[in-house]
Amino acid sequence: MGYLFSIIAGAAMSIQGVMNTRLSEKIGLYESNTFVQGTAFILSFVAMLFLKNGNFSEIKNVNKFYLLGGLLGLVITITVMLGVKSLSPTVAISVILISQLFVAALIDAFGLMESQRVAFTWNKYVGMVLLIGGVLLFKADFG
Repeated sequence: MGYLFSIIAGAAMSIQGVMNTRLSEKIGLYESNTFVQGTAFILSFVAMLFLKNGNFSEIKNVNKFYLLGGLLGLVITITVMLGVKSLSPTVAISVILISQLFVAALIDAFGLMESQRVAFTWNKYVGMVLLIGGVLLFKADFG
């Protein structure tokens, strides 16, 4: 199921990035971000009311650093829109994917944020180089 959820997340992120960019071209960058984040908040709140499986009172026991996730949501939405607008959806999402993989590999390699340590072995380095090379090849204009 993890693979299926990850495929859905990747597809949704790509589609959302383009949708948000087109929306921002019509109503403005921060206006579209407000609409997108506001809609997500309302839908999350409604889902929580019906599907709740946690306890908000436990927030006091969470590492305060983890509360910055909402801030990162703002950074992600804005920078995806700016990236898609400046590059193209394919190139922007490719660079985003490489950045995600690199940072995730650092989190794994160092066991950051309570993650289990996963070694960054030679094949992961080769994979990263191939990904970067693929984006450069994709972006290259040989014609």
